[in-house]
Amino acid sequence: MVGRKRPKLAVWKFSSCDGCQLSLLDCELELLAVSEAVEIAYFLEATRKVVKGPYDISLVEGSIATPHDVEAIRNVRRMSRTLITIGACATAGGIQALRNFKDVKDFIDRVYAHPEYIETLDHSSAVSDHVRVDFELRGCPINKHQLLEVLNAQLNGRKPNVHRHAECIECKMRGNICVTVAKGEPCLGPVVQAGCGGLCPSLGRGCFGCFGPMETPNTAAMAAKLADQGLDGRDIQRRFRGFNANAEAFRKESEAHGD
Repeated sequence: MVGRKRPKLAVWKFSSCDGCQLSLLDCELELLAVSEAVEIAYFLEATRKVVKGPYDISLVEGSIATPHDVEAIRNVRRMSRTLITIGACATAGGIQALRNFKDVKDFIDRVYAHPEYIETLDHSSAVSDHVRVDFELRGCPINKHQLLEVLNAQLNGRKPNVHRHAECIECKMRGNICVTVAKGEPCLGPVVQAGCGGLCPSLGRGCFGCFGPMETPNTAAMAAKLADQGLDGRDIQRRFRGFNANAEAFRKESEAHGD
């Protein structure tokens, strides 16, 4: 009997810290089920084995930050039937997108002894700014259970069940006491997409926005609330300029404060 041909899975890295790729490896026992369902054809974080494309599913971690990245992501898109971006870097430019608000040449001159050897773009941008993306999975890092859900959905021809509601919903489901109401702690939960399981509020800290803006976030009202809590314009700007500084809703709100 001829064995069933498994879909080819490729995992690609661009400008990033590798944390989202490690989330896949952290699936542990579930990873065995993934490896049985797909052929891991390209995943340099895990194996040197390389199977030539085209690929049925490509997971892309990292932002587009160099001229080489631009050409490489276009090549990945051409080789991939389905392209899924994973993590804040790939979906919003990542923490490195903080350079988008300054002149990157100033940083290069200060950091590198020979800046003439550095070839980079002025901005760090999301993969979707350069090629068509079939699905974006948020987080810094991503939630491994959401990643498994996205892969399962893709393999079974259905829409992924990944919630787009606010982080506050997860806090309520977990039974957390609201840190803003109880302690007056600044928290971005009302405008941030769920996905972390209410991690920071569970430890008595406000949400820092690892999963980026939820659908239709009221960032203006959030900024007004932060101001009522005593944060000045610069502090409010910093709240929106974190892991997802270049996400449209957060970028626009941050530009209305500070500087």
